[in-house]
Amino acid sequence: MPKLMTELKLQNRRDFLKKVGVGTAGVALFSNFGFEAVEYFLKKNDLIQLTILHTNDMHSRIEAFPSSHSKYPNQGGLISVGRKINQIRTEVENVLLLDAGDIFQGTPYFNEFGGELEFKLMSQLKYDCATMGNHDFDNGLEGFDKMLPHANFPFVTSNYNFDNTILKGKTKPHQIFHKNGLKIGVFGVGVALEGLVNKSNYGETIYLDPIKKANECASLLKNDEKCDLVICLSHLGYSYKGTKVCDKDLAKNTENIDLIIGGHTHTFLDKAETYMNKSNKKVLVNQAGWSALSLGRVDFFFGKNSKKQHEVNDTAMISKNYQSF
Repeated sequence: MPKLMTELKLQNRRDFLKKVGVGTAGVALFSNFGFEAVEYFLKKNDLIQLTILHTNDMHSRIEAFPSSHSKYPNQGGLISVGRKINQIRTEVENVLLLDAGDIFQGTPYFNEFGGELEFKLMSQLKYDCATMGNHDFDNGLEGFDKMLPHANFPFVTSNYNFDNTILKGKTKPHQIFHKNGLKIGVFGVGVALEGLVNKSNYGETIYLDPIKKANECASLLKNDEKCDLVICLSHLGYSYKGTKVCDKDLAKNTENIDLIIGGHTHTFLDKAETYMNKSNKKVLVNQAGWSALSLGRVDFFFGKNSKKQHEVNDTAMISKNYQSF
């Protein structure tokens, strides 16, 4: 195993043990015994670990940027991030892989194949779910619809009404996943299309208030479906100076959402940030840059019996975004 990966694993163990209150001696002990020791700790404390991996704004970046690129030489790309995803899957039992939109547009691969390659690779990597970004409309509703058979994963979007379009019934407002006895609800919200996307590309799509729809979906998933965790895939954007609705607004003006995975603004965060929602409860917001230059990761821990989030360092999670593979 390359030295860099060994050091990364060691640091992850140290971070975890510090957050759950194991001292320096414990770090040394766990480091000597490896990931099996972490698994033993989880078992002993009756905890289930759920790892959320996520991307956004990949923009058809299949391969890394060329070596001549002024800012990101030999970095990024779905192939590269896929190696990291596969590595983490060998280390963690319960993984959910999500994308927050703008899969299309940005390289000749999209111009030539219209998104087929992107969807096929994401399917091979076993993405669980994605939402739509504004650039996913770039070949029109017909272009997106033509590519859907290549995606072996659902698209969720709650605030785009496609009833009068070719996409009617082909996306979902939400999706529920089951992992090791846990029930996870995922829904999506998208950015306003008018003025951002050519009208001919979204046709009779009706844009609905994302905060209102988010509250409806989150309440259904948490209160009616009894989900242990509710995740919003958002393509609204992380933050703006004006009044345009963003992920921070979404976090503060909703209830029942545990994690918002964002896109659209290409924001690189080192780790998820914490905000207080309408009920004064914590909601996490994360975003992983663009062009698969970063892979977002948030780990949640649940009690096996109660299925309630276990407070780890008063955040109920460990968050780490991997950048520049």
